Amino acid sequence: MTRLRGCCVRFLKTDPQDTRLRAAKAGQAFPAPASKRGRFALYLDLVRWNRPAGWLLLLWPSLSALWFAAQGWPGWHLLVVFVLGTIAMRSAGCCVNDVADRDFDRHVKRTAGRPVTSGAVSVREALALGAALALLAFALVLTTNLATILYSFAALAIALAYPFAKRFVSVPQAVLGIAFSFGIPMAFAAVLGEVPWLGWILLAGNLFWVVAYDTEYAIVDRDDDLKIGMKTSAITFGRADVSIVMLCYVAFLGIWAAVGALEGRGAVFFAGITAAAVQVAWHWRLIRDRTRDGCFKAFRLNHWVGFAVFLGVATDYAAG
Repeated sequence: MTRLRGCCVRFLKTDPQDTRLRAAKAGQAFPAPASKRGRFALYLDLVRWNRPAGWLLLLWPSLSALWFAAQGWPGWHLLVVFVLGTIAMRSAGCCVNDVADRDFDRHVKRTAGRPVTSGAVSVREALALGAALALLAFALVLTTNLATILYSFAALAIALAYPFAKRFVSVPQAVLGIAFSFGIPMAFAAVLGEVPWLGWILLAGNLFWVVAYDTEYAIVDRDDDLKIGMKTSAITFGRADVSIVMLCYVAFLGIWAAVGALEGRGAVFFAGITAAAVQVAWHWRLIRDRTRDGCFKAFRLNHWVGFAVFLGVATDYAAG
């Protein structure tokens, strides 16, 4: 009995470093201890702080809508609300998405090391952080008006639904497109107190852009998603994926150009649309062979497409 107790004591006192070494030799993933990395660094990883392309993809169309709604400079208050609110909500969305997908992400090469999936951050911690960030975004919305506050509830509901849409919807990127475009009607509501037809048309156009770039993203994970039974546009579109991506880009730029023409925008606005179109042509070269590196690069650089459009909108209004 004494010998057995001694074995148990030695087992319980096993050096964690030895455990990690054995795991490494066996080729197993073993997350770094939180005490060494620091909780704050893990939380930054969780909200993708080192990958700002995600919140920039939401920010540029929202700011473009602000400029359309205000017919120019919207003022510092609304600019700060939408910039900080976009960052906070995108970060909250990452927390919810990683919790919802933690059992799937471990089977995908690109996502296996995410903090929740690896166990470095608990589900409770991730949800608490996500809730705090969502409350921060809501506090910012409370400084606007009733219409914007009401639309924020719809935006939150769609954002929460998206992670689960990937289990049931053949093209979940369309749900993401609505979630990522909802800053557009909120911008109009914040400026005008209502959302005119212009806001909804811009949302529809932006939805095509989201489907385009998130399909590029989905192509990267297509092999892994097929194995685990995840539904994505890259799988649904099949060999037509690249063609549909390019058609979505055309629809996005065409709809936004048409709105600009109806609003009487000038040459500078259309120069922004043209700059975005040139980038889209380059993206076709990146994705046409469906390589992981090419498709992921195209996705990561999409925020420059949105920036080109926003720069055209803002500069055109500034030019009068």
